[in-house]
Amino acid sequence: MPDNHVTACFVDTNIWLYAFIEGDDTVKSATARTLIQKTEPVISTQVINEVCVNLLRRANFTEEQVRRLVESFYEKYPVIELNKSVLLTASQLRQQYSLSFWDSTIVASALEAGVSILYSEDLQHGLTIEERLQVLNPFVQK
Repeated sequence: MPDNHVTACFVDTNIWLYAFIEGDDTVKSATARTLIQKTEPVISTQVINEVCVNLLRRANFTEEQVRRLVESFYEKYPVIELNKSVLLTASQLRQQYSLSFWDSTIVASALEAGVSILYSEDLQHGLTIEERLQVLNPFVQK
């Protein structure tokens, strides 16, 4: 990823969690933080919900910390709301690509955002959706 060109992309939940929680995998944590800093992340309400519930459970976040995080997400990043269009697209994607319910809403949100890259650890690295969205796992060794 060139430093002089910032790319808008959709960033899935686990990447945010690696960035927020310094766990056993310090390489993944560092990679996640760098990715978020060097791109223009787009997220969805689903990603915000998943990040918050995991931080409450795994990192013992307080409700005050969760509220600050939600405010920060909305201040810093475009947030795709789950609406009729996204949910109907997700249904088509589940049928066409055999995605899980939750993965299909992530992909549909990325398509709604109009980005060309979806960073996710959960989906198949290199998968191209609708000929306009590529799934990349930032932790795959090049």
